Amino acid sequence: SGPSNSEGASKISLLKKVPALKDGDFTLAECTAILLYLSRKYNTPDHWYPSDIQKRARVDEYLSWHHTHIRANAPKTMWIKVLIPLFTGQPLPSEKLQEVMEGLTNSLKQFEERFLQDKAFIIGSEISLADLVAIVELMQPVGVGCDIFEDRPRLLEWRRRVEDAVGKELFFQAHEMLLNVKELRNMQIDPQLKEHLAPVLMKLLK
Repeated sequence: SGPSNSEGASKISLLKKVPALKDGDFTLAECTAILLYLSRKYNTPDHWYPSDIQKRARVDEYLSWHHTHIRANAPKTMWIKVLIPLFTGQPLPSEKLQEVMEGLTNSLKQFEERFLQDKAFIIGSEISLADLVAIVELMQPVGVGCDIFEDRPRLLEWRRRVEDAVGKELFFQAHEMLLNVKELRNMQIDPQLKEHLAPVLMKLLK
């Protein structure tokens, strides 16, 4: 997700951000809100966003925690190693990545101890939206060469269960762009786009 100045994005999302959803005349921004809307509209299997009020509260609890912990750290690895150098033409100092990895390590420790514990998935024996939101962020460091699953057997086993629950083919199809993000280093970027996005990306690291 991030800011967009395109005319199409501004028509769909008042926040001018992607992802955004347009369903008839209804528009919606923010990925979590979109996931919850789709799960309710299409009457998805109950395990994704359980009807049981306490299980649903556990999903909500994780989603609330996620934004200020996993999401606050994991995507920055991609910005530091690929996107910011691509748009600024300058690599960031290694200390910046180390700082982000330290924050991510602390978040992963909490994730394992507080949410996974000895369960198969975040809220119990079945996969939920909480697991989907978590895995898509945690695959971003992997895509830029920071294998956060290495030396974390509990986290690795959880990832494998998510892959199996979603289906391995669909899982890797969904994460194909993330896993190949390093190929962006060879892209030719329009100078005006560089000028616009470079300061935006730098702000994301503050």
